Amino acid sequence: MTGVLERPQVTTEPVAGILARVLGRAPELRVEAFDGSAAGPPDAPVTLRVTSPRALARLVNAPGSLGLARAYVTEEIDVDGDLYTALRAMAEVTLHSIPRAEQLWLARRLLPYWREYRMPPPDLEARPKGLLHSKRRDSQAISHHYDVSNRFYELVLGPSMTYTCATYPDAAATLEQAQAHKYELVAAKLDLKPGMRLLDVGCGWGGMVRHAAAEHGVRALGVTLSREQAAWGQAEIERQGLGDLAEVRHLDYRDLPDGVYDAVSSIGLTEHIGKANVDAYFRAMQAKLRPGGRMLNHCITQPHKPDHRHTDAFIRRYVFPDGELEPVGTLVTAMNEAGFEIRHEENLREHYALTLRDWGANLERNWAGAVAEVGTGRARVWRLYMAACRLGFELNNIQLHQVLGVKLHDDRSSGFPLRGAHGAY
Repeated sequence: MTGVLERPQVTTEPVAGILARVLGRAPELRVEAFDGSAAGPPDAPVTLRVTSPRALARLVNAPGSLGLARAYVTEEIDVDGDLYTALRAMAEVTLHSIPRAEQLWLARRLLPYWREYRMPPPDLEARPKGLLHSKRRDSQAISHHYDVSNRFYELVLGPSMTYTCATYPDAAATLEQAQAHKYELVAAKLDLKPGMRLLDVGCGWGGMVRHAAAEHGVRALGVTLSREQAAWGQAEIERQGLGDLAEVRHLDYRDLPDGVYDAVSSIGLTEHIGKANVDAYFRAMQAKLRPGGRMLNHCITQPHKPDHRHTDAFIRRYVFPDGELEPVGTLVTAMNEAGFEIRHEENLREHYALTLRDWGANLERNWAGAVAEVGTGRARVWRLYMAACRLGFELNNIQLHQVLGVKLHDDRSSGFPLRGAHGAY
């Protein structure tokens, strides 16, 4: 959608040239601006259009990827052509923002626009309150992202309602096939058998819980901090006639009742709990397992030790408030020190890129319905973050790791076969 064309009452350098310097001059990208300026090949496959001087004021307030994202969400910047292609053409800015020296240069050039057009950030930004990673604040952060609209997620995620990395058995597999394959991979790594008890922490809409119950006869409990997810998941359990085996509760994992389980799956939770809580988290999960019980931790990680653990500013403000990513080595060490023996680990980052590709295709196919459900701004947030994260996984800026651990028996035996169970690994 095109924003309102405005001509500024200020005098400055041609806008397209200023932005082209900081975004890079890839042959795939053209920049056009409201002042009539343009930079880049006329036949470029994608064009970034600056439709309002308000976009430049935002870039003075946040002269990096956050300012660009704010302008995109509010339609002050738009893209003609494929958004993923545009982000890939300016990959350094997409994944690492604009270098500090360039940010200062950009802010100085655009200061006249800030003086005339400055405004507060869009109201879609998350502002959780309270102590970082307290139960109350974590509940707010999770609600911001997951309690948007179950219908919206149905349009984006498809019938599986699974919001975590799928595993594609081959390049031709559909998203639904890949999500079912992921759940079966987790079940095989945990060696699930009829009658076992599974705890799924951060269960989302209950996909793993339902799979374990329906395909393996497992008694499964899932917990989530999202009320919307819990309501949808429990209703789907009842609809499928799995109520005698499966349950989804709206519950913080720190408030789990006493009980011992044969296996624990944690699929996409560790990113939300914070570095300060990682050690206690794995100790708590280890305490929930019987001797010989297994835990599978599946989460997004950073490939290198981070200078700071918070996610990208756009992701933190609009998508995953308070999210923190660790290197996989940090998580392996934490699991090991909590009493797990690490038995297997693998990086599935290419699979997450494919998953995000397919979610993005669902969003584009259902764009009108998605906008009707959550509004244009929020739909643009999801479009931007899925395209940017797809690029991040492809270029190894972020990774997705599954780590399998076991709580040893008293005699220090693991109960593992000499090779992997069911050919899973």
